[in-house]
Amino acid sequence: MPSTARERWRAVPASRMHLWLMLVLTFTTGINDAVGYLGLDRVFTGNMTGNVVILGMALAGGTGLPVLGPVLALLGFMAGAALAGRLLAVESDDPWRPRTTGLLASVAAVMFALAAAVTVVGDQPRPSVMVTTTTLAAAAMGAQAAVARQLGVRDVTTVVVTSTITGLAADSRLGAGRSGGTARRVLAIGLILLGATAGAASLRLHLGVGFALAGVLIAAVAVAGERYARHGRAARAAASG
Repeated sequence: MPSTARERWRAVPASRMHLWLMLVLTFTTGINDAVGYLGLDRVFTGNMTGNVVILGMALAGGTGLPVLGPVLALLGFMAGAALAGRLLAVESDDPWRPRTTGLLASVAAVMFALAAAVTVVGDQPRPSVMVTTTTLAAAAMGAQAAVARQLGVRDVTTVVVTSTITGLAADSRLGAGRSGGTARRVLAIGLILLGATAGAASLRLHLGVGFALAGVLIAAVAVAGERYARHGRAARAAASG
């Protein structure tokens, strides 16, 4: 990019940069959830609240809803979040670390692998393939959610917007009348909605298209975040030296 554009990009505050990057990840969650629910046996890969509700209704019987898929997605999500949490537990003053980049790159790699796998098996995979796919996708989303939690961007968890909607309504003029955060919350809600729309639309082309698109966007977030963090680390090193 031109030097002036590069300088403007580097001058963006870290909090704002992280917000933008987490909003992109929120969009990818909408894609994944739409593909998982509509294309892979009604299982959410990012929204675990939805899976808990689906599981509860399925246990009542007679609903035709899946049981194994939501259970394995929940376990996969927790495993991914636990692994990411352990990797990010190292003390550091830098909110975006090389491990942050590595985790997001791994999430993108999982998305690409799933896109390739469902492309090979076709648009109507066997139940075992569907369950495996949603479990792996949920594990990737769990790792992504842990990264977002570590960065601590307010109201943007990347995987759920219930608390965001609550804050938007509670702090609105009809609620407490508090100012601040409205644009961020609206963007998070809108982007997960648009992501779900894009994910549903991608199914008209092929089951793997949504995963591939999510992989591209997550990889872009990893690259952008690492480049921005490297500049920050270099600037701090120069200032201290």
